[in-house]
Amino acid sequence: MQNTGVTSDKDTLPTGRISRANGLAGDVYEAIFQQLMSLKIAPGSRITVDNLVKDFNVSHTPIREALGRLEGEGLVVKTHLIGYRAAPQITRRRFDELYELRLLLEPAAAAKATAVLDETGLAVLQEAAGVMARREGRDERLRYSNFARQDAIFHDKIMQFAHNDLIRETLNHQHTHFHIFRLMYHSRVTEEALDEHEAILSAFAAGDPDAAEKAMRVHIENSRDRLLPAFE
Repeated sequence: MQNTGVTSDKDTLPTGRISRANGLAGDVYEAIFQQLMSLKIAPGSRITVDNLVKDFNVSHTPIREALGRLEGEGLVVKTHLIGYRAAPQITRRRFDELYELRLLLEPAAAAKATAVLDETGLAVLQEAAGVMARREGRDERLRYSNFARQDAIFHDKIMQFAHNDLIRETLNHQHTHFHIFRLMYHSRVTEEALDEHEAILSAFAAGDPDAAEKAMRVHIENSRDRLLPAFE
């Protein structure tokens, strides 16, 4: 087995896959993000910068930039004099609190957003929902990590249209979607969520605030129920 930069035997980072076409730090970020979301890097695993430098054949700078970005998103923890680790998995109590918060805020926000959506806004949400690109690509881990980000964008855009910056900032600060998607790597998590996104979009397209509120509530409750087995 190659030296991977992560202490767990099952945790490996891709080697020779970093493209120089885009920003190098961005490519390194995407590679590490993908493996954090798909649990190839286990929660709590140590991430060694020097080993990542060897694996990716890049300098320390893009590695540290990528890890700094992941730290800002709550996915990586840096400890003084120790280094980097993948963030620990959220606890059951934190999970319950996050979903209680979401159920209090997001269904009402969906109803509120419905009242102000025009064709342009609806097109923005349709693109953000990830429905149109749901079956693109054969790499399941890449699709899963991409959807984790897409799901966060979709919900954030709804909050943007609901015009409550405080609620939007509060939810963004929790990095909810990244943490909950790390609980379980399974294609069912994405496929069923995309069906629910379609239901929310249908309510938006119909201009029906009550239906939008209900569809959002069902989506969040189903998301909670899909991920609960991770704590068993």
